[in-house]
Amino acid sequence: MKPVRAVLPGFGLSFLIATISQWVNADLIKGIGAPTVALLIGVLLGNTVIRQPMWYSGTAWSEKRLLEYSVMLLGATITFQTIQQLKLGGIAFILLQMTITIGFALILGKRLHFSEGMTLMMAGGNAVCGSSAIAAIAPTIEAKDDDQRLAITLVNLMGTVLMLTLPLISLLAFHHSNFLRGALIGGTVQSVGQVIASATMVNQETTTFATLFKILRIIMLIAVVLIFSQIHRHHQPADQQSVSMVDSAKRALPWYVVGFIVLCALNSWLTFAPIISSGAHSLSSWCEVTALAAIGLRLNFAAFIKAGRKLAYFGGGVLIVQVVSAVVLISVLL
Repeated sequence: MKPVRAVLPGFGLSFLIATISQWVNADLIKGIGAPTVALLIGVLLGNTVIRQPMWYSGTAWSEKRLLEYSVMLLGATITFQTIQQLKLGGIAFILLQMTITIGFALILGKRLHFSEGMTLMMAGGNAVCGSSAIAAIAPTIEAKDDDQRLAITLVNLMGTVLMLTLPLISLLAFHHSNFLRGALIGGTVQSVGQVIASATMVNQETTTFATLFKILRIIMLIAVVLIFSQIHRHHQPADQQSVSMVDSAKRALPWYVVGFIVLCALNSWLTFAPIISSGAHSLSSWCEVTALAAIGLRLNFAAFIKAGRKLAYFGGGVLIVQVVSAVVLISVLL
């Protein structure tokens, strides 16, 4: 756990940007959404004047932890009856979409001569939940640190591109169907924060559906980690199988998904008082906006430019297949 003194500057800056964003959204630019405003302010400052090391620990903590708290608290505002709206078609869409994304990433990565570790992390990061998935996959496949950093950089950039373009693409493909637009955003965009930021550009109902589809992908993380671990173990001598299936399982299931499910179950069975649900929603929103400010502060577009043309082919190819396959699957299944 990071020392409080190291975290405070970056967290305080992220919270300040979140506060300004809430005011801007309420009084100046109504409708664009505080998360989007926070992200844009963060990107502007993070790539210009806010580049000192003193901010790094706090923005890293805010980006990761506050998003997790936001997702967990969302469980107190949703019931199983809401999740049931996704139905079998929604589950089938997520399973097929993830399978196509992983399969294509593995094939393309091999064709472009990337390492096994880089290819697996790209496949899992894009199919499941971005940097969080890469962090869960990396130790189970004994990935190199350089490959992990490269995969995280590329996946975050791809998520940014999808985050900004899918609101328009979803409108062109599915017009004003909030459910279908939420399926496209929640079924393709990489990280939780990027899903929420993208869907917020549409409306609140789309954000709810997008988050539910995203939760389904996150729940599948444990299966992806176990499968990738087995792929890696299959290519290793018996005496080098240092990561067991049990270890993989322990690393794979995020605590905030467990918390989301528990709160959702309690709300379904007990029906929380409105003050509890509204309080959880408000706190979740503040965590979300603050986290997106931190994401913006840490986003570095120059890093991708240095990575080279081969990475652009890898990321661009996977991105195009993700969007095309999602549009086709949604049209057929939903």
